[in-house]
Amino acid sequence: MNRLVSADKSFVGPVIVVGVIVTVWLFRDRLFIGNANPETAQGIKPKESTEKQTVLEISAQARKNLSLVAKPAKTQTYWRTVLIPGEIADRPGVSDRGVTSPAVGIVTAIHAFPGDTMRPGDSLFTVRLFSEYLQSTQTQLFKATQEALLAKAQVDRVTEAAGSGAVSQVRLIELQNEVSRQNTLVQASRQDLLTRGLSPDQVRQVEGGTFVSTIDVATPPLIQLDASASQVDQDMVRPVSFETSAEPNGKDLAYEVQELSVELGQQVQAGQLLAKLSNHQSLQIVGHAFKREASFLEQAAQEGRPIEIEFAEEDNQRWPELNQTFEIRHLSNTIDADSRTFGFYIPMTNQSRSYEKSGRKFLVWRFRPGQRVRIHVPVEQYDDVFVLPSEAVVHEGPETYVFRQNGDLFKRFSVHVLHEDRRSCLIANDGSIPPGSFLAQSSAASLNRVLKAQTASGEQPGLHVHPDGTSHAAH
Repeated sequence: MNRLVSADKSFVGPVIVVGVIVTVWLFRDRLFIGNANPETAQGIKPKESTEKQTVLEISAQARKNLSLVAKPAKTQTYWRTVLIPGEIADRPGVSDRGVTSPAVGIVTAIHAFPGDTMRPGDSLFTVRLFSEYLQSTQTQLFKATQEALLAKAQVDRVTEAAGSGAVSQVRLIELQNEVSRQNTLVQASRQDLLTRGLSPDQVRQVEGGTFVSTIDVATPPLIQLDASASQVDQDMVRPVSFETSAEPNGKDLAYEVQELSVELGQQVQAGQLLAKLSNHQSLQIVGHAFKREASFLEQAAQEGRPIEIEFAEEDNQRWPELNQTFEIRHLSNTIDADSRTFGFYIPMTNQSRSYEKSGRKFLVWRFRPGQRVRIHVPVEQYDDVFVLPSEAVVHEGPETYVFRQNGDLFKRFSVHVLHEDRRSCLIANDGSIPPGSFLAQSSAASLNRVLKAQTASGEQPGLHVHPDGTSHAAH
């Protein structure tokens, strides 16, 4: 009996081992499904799976939400640029102008205030004269005028007597010389008073014996710029308007009062600054470059390459189109000790609009000194390349992808990037982009995320089923 029990126990172990082997063999597909090829497990060919991972479907509403636009791919010539910061500034000796007192006096009236626009000849200040020199000049002019009249009357009387021999010709010549001396003195005194700020009418009053005790300091004429010296020739401020006709009352505006330097009742000296006037019609863009960028800027200035200016915080919707070609005028030959940069200068012409309030006309300039800009200087030319916005490409490691639209379907494919900056991406024309392709111009990163999501969910966008039962993804 003990021998039988022992024999039964000896067969239990092999039977268990055989059973486990048979069970593993029967259920091997379920046990090792995690290590199996997903394409084989799902019955999909590798080629179809790869095709599915490069195509996604985007509805028309989704394209509107993404502001997605596709444009035909065309090769073109492109200039690679370097980005240099800069700012808008006044042109020294052109944009600003100081108004000074012509003589010693007291400010008795102020006729213009900061923000007011002035025409040439408009009164800015009234100054009561305390100048002894100006008073003596007026006295000299009046006396010379009277002496010249008396001498002229004597010449008229002596001329007839000299003809009859009653008076010698020497006496006549002396009187004629006296008339010439007095006329010369009158002319010099007139010019002196005009230089001091008196008007021609006031000078004539002084000649008649009415001396001037107050003087009006007027707005000077606008500086005439020489166009041959790389300056803009402007004889007036020309406000722009959305209307085709020019504004008749705004043509002769010359300056805007920027700052008052004196107060009412203040005593001023001859040559003392009274006010600062500004005219922002002609400005300049000042770039701040490092020494390593000097060769690029020098070559661009020599060849007259057009410079692209990107204005910060610019509202282009409310202004007319800016039709200007920007070129570097000159480069600074000194380096700032603090920033270690040097400046380069680009002339520009400003735009303005005017409006009236309380009977006065005011100007609003499009560009203002101190406004920051980004300067794109061309340094290298690329020929026969595709130029896309930077938002039209997406990077995944060493790969760079773009998306081609075909209706609601977008196909992703890899491209070779030659150059990329903040705004544009240059793609080589190596055959990777088929001719006539419509490429998405933005939202490439969003499209790539949607593609990954659709791939992970197992969806197969654009799947075509043929009558024989075969199927493949869209090409």
